[in-house]
Amino acid sequence: MFDKIRGLSEQLVPRLVRLRRHLHQYPELALGEYKTAKTIAAELKRIGLNVTTGQYKTSVVGLLQGGYPGKTAAIRSDMDALPITEQTNLPFKSRYEGRMHACGHDVHAAIVVGAAAILCKLREHVRGNVKFIFQPSEEVPPGGAKFLIEAGVLENPRVSAIFGIHVDADIPTGYVGLRVGPTMAQADDFDLTIEGLSGHGALPHETVDAIVCASQIIQALQTITSRRIDPVEPVVISIGSIHGGQARNVICGRVELQGTVRTLNPKTAHRMPPLISEVVEGVCKSFNAKFRLDYFPGYPLLSNHPAIVEIIRSAVSKLYSERNVVEVQKPVMAGEDFAHFLEKLPGAQLRLGVRNEEIGADKPWHSPQFIVDENAIPVGAATLAASVWEYLEG
Repeated sequence: MFDKIRGLSEQLVPRLVRLRRHLHQYPELALGEYKTAKTIAAELKRIGLNVTTGQYKTSVVGLLQGGYPGKTAAIRSDMDALPITEQTNLPFKSRYEGRMHACGHDVHAAIVVGAAAILCKLREHVRGNVKFIFQPSEEVPPGGAKFLIEAGVLENPRVSAIFGIHVDADIPTGYVGLRVGPTMAQADDFDLTIEGLSGHGALPHETVDAIVCASQIIQALQTITSRRIDPVEPVVISIGSIHGGQARNVICGRVELQGTVRTLNPKTAHRMPPLISEVVEGVCKSFNAKFRLDYFPGYPLLSNHPAIVEIIRSAVSKLYSERNVVEVQKPVMAGEDFAHFLEKLPGAQLRLGVRNEEIGADKPWHSPQFIVDENAIPVGAATLAASVWEYLEG
């Protein structure tokens, strides 16, 4: 059966590459994936799935009912692009200025369609059901996964395990990366407003300079990670946006900052809002400034279930070899809302190697030069199909 799955994946390459390139040329941002959803729905209907659209916004869900009764597994793909102007020379580069599939969601979608096509070919032998979930808005918190779950995507029939995929340019093409436990960080956001007192640039003693106060806060926040948290507990606090001031000779009375916090321990994540507030309050007091902190819990910790990881490992070994499995040694501090699914049921997200330095497929996620090696597409489709097959047979 695994030879058959691998063979089917290779037969699908031209079709899946065409689909991926079409999606890449016409990227759509979070919650605006209308054409993307229409294209995916048409593909799923073409291969014989029962298709539901609009369960949450632009979502698409395909259901395969196997030839024998059994459990229900799910495979999830994201669909949205990023607000990035593409800087590649690909003949199928984005046709939309300021929009790009710079995180591989176009590849994910094509691969999951491929897994669906493979399993549809084997439908009469499939034990149970498979849901293929195409989710909007992975890139923009609070993300689409949470709302899709609330809309009932894991019910009727009830899903008992879920599989996810993410391309990884740190892993060579042909290899699959796996890690048990914490794999991607909890990602929380915050907005911070500093209120000072504006005045003439030549009379600073009559003002409360919100810019100087904000600059001190930015530095002071880093002491949380270096002095308030156990050094073996990873924490990232980053300020990504700062806005304040209107003229060079006017002392600024209000500064707005936007930041993100990444953690790998829920207990540490729980400590961060009061610690940030404490540090900001101390600095503001020294400047006689006021502040407002708005904290937004985001994507939870993505932690892969050991049993599902072992199923994927077994599938890759049977499809290719044990050597094609790469042990991912460390989690990354990026967030992924697939984590919401893993809070509800066992599952895992594999890392699909797409690195090929000869074609420039070695750039990180969210780079305007991001490229993937399309030779990874059949590997991803076969791996997902075989993993679901193995789970349903178990």
